[in-house]
Amino acid sequence: MSLTPIGEPRQKITVATLREKKQRHEPITCLTSYDFASARLVDEAGIDMVLVGDSLAMTMLGHENTLSITVDEMLHHVKAVRRGVKHALLVADMPYGSYQVDAQEGLRNATRFVKEGGAEVVKVEGGEKRVDLVRRLVEAEIPVAGHIGLTPQSVNLMGGYKVQGKSLAGVEQLIRDAVALDRAGVACLYLEGIPREAAALVTAEVSAPTIGIGAGPGCDGQVLVFHDLLNLTFGPTAKFVRRYGDVAAEITNAVQAYRADVLSRKFPSDAESYHLPKETQGALETVLERKRAMRR
Repeated sequence: MSLTPIGEPRQKITVATLREKKQRHEPITCLTSYDFASARLVDEAGIDMVLVGDSLAMTMLGHENTLSITVDEMLHHVKAVRRGVKHALLVADMPYGSYQVDAQEGLRNATRFVKEGGAEVVKVEGGEKRVDLVRRLVEAEIPVAGHIGLTPQSVNLMGGYKVQGKSLAGVEQLIRDAVALDRAGVACLYLEGIPREAAALVTAEVSAPTIGIGAGPGCDGQVLVFHDLLNLTFGPTAKFVRRYGDVAAEITNAVQAYRADVLSRKFPSDAESYHLPKETQGALETVLERKRAMRR
């Protein structure tokens, strides 16, 4: 694995870069982001791919699942993230209902993500049944990321967030889905919630880089949800989540300290306050003294 030497300008990550990384067996890093501030921090930390996931329905808007998020809501966040990302490859989730009706509507919505949002890749869920859509988008010069395994937009059909591909038939279906999407021209392939052995087989079978989330270490890259990484998720997290920081505790401590300082009148201090110029203070004192004299 190679890191950009200190002092050297960082190169822009492209779809071609991902392929090169797979060929060199160099791990690909990916994180979700949903606003300007987090996007800028993630990008400046050297992450290869930034995914504006429809998980923002839960992490940012408080919904129970991803199904309710709309194209316009997603675009609002994609635009904000675009302003913060300079080097990473920007991937945008196509929300539920934006491409399932027909390929023409899918193309129209995908075009909005590229033209209005500045996305460089759009992500769609599903395997073999998405081949025609993927080909249509690629023909329109829109790079596509596939997503198979546990597909959150299919939560009702799956009966919950369950690990997929646990049986021989399930593994064979995953491979068929992956190969079909690879031949259709996907730029990369997200593998979610599948056994590590199945993910390794898929990764070896396709030319497109695989990005795992709950798919073990055999993928070409890994992605985590920004809020999970930093303990900003309320409630239990999935088995595959590793927390690298406790921002929730930092925020709570800072807010409580601020509240205590306000209640005790320690904030703001004199040094944190603006002051009148001395000549204005003198003139004001004269005016106030005159008013006090008139009241006597």
